[in-house]
Amino acid sequence: MKNKDEAVVVFSGGQDSTTCLLLAMEKYKKVYAVSFDYNQRHSGELACAKEICAKYNVEHTILDMGLLNQLAPNSLTRMDITVDEDAPDKGTPNSFVDGRNMVFLTFAAIYAKQKNITDIITGVSQSDFSGYPDCRDIFIKSLNTTLNLAMDYEFDIITPLMWIDKEETWALADRMGGFDVVRNMTLTCYNGIRGDGCGNCPACKLRKKGLDAYLKNKKK
Repeated sequence: MKNKDEAVVVFSGGQDSTTCLLLAMEKYKKVYAVSFDYNQRHSGELACAKEICAKYNVEHTILDMGLLNQLAPNSLTRMDITVDEDAPDKGTPNSFVDGRNMVFLTFAAIYAKQKNITDIITGVSQSDFSGYPDCRDIFIKSLNTTLNLAMDYEFDIITPLMWIDKEETWALADRMGGFDVVRNMTLTCYNGIRGDGCGNCPACKLRKKGLDAYLKNKKK
């Protein structure tokens, strides 16, 4: 029997996945968090993920995805490649890791099936996806169908942040009482600095833009 009282959260330890974790804890009786170690530049996110899961008593698993690092050279998997500070006019940013979300969601689905869980939650967003094609709604729906067919199992990939921006994501975390956790304990920065980050990489700029807008509007 499929278990609809539990869910698996794809958990990086960043702003979006932590917000999704808070949402999942509100909805489900038990939540499992799955993180991925692919020797990423910002590997400190794994320590953040571990600390946040410990704070909320969430069962946490880190899976070894080292092969992804070997196959997909880019600024998040190679220290000698500088992270672009701005998105290119055409094409994907040099921080895009080919196949990352496809691989992560596939392994999260395998993990979920072993526990008879159907619901997989991920923090991808098309509203501010920074040019990453694997954050688009059409990709998630396509992969969901593929996983169902591949394992003859009715997975449901849930994307709570798909159609909201970073300002709304901050508001959501605040509503659930997790604003300080997201602000101080998460790591979104591509250069591996937790909290407000380096301030220069695209992830930090996007996060700060949303935070500034939220705090400004909250005061009104």
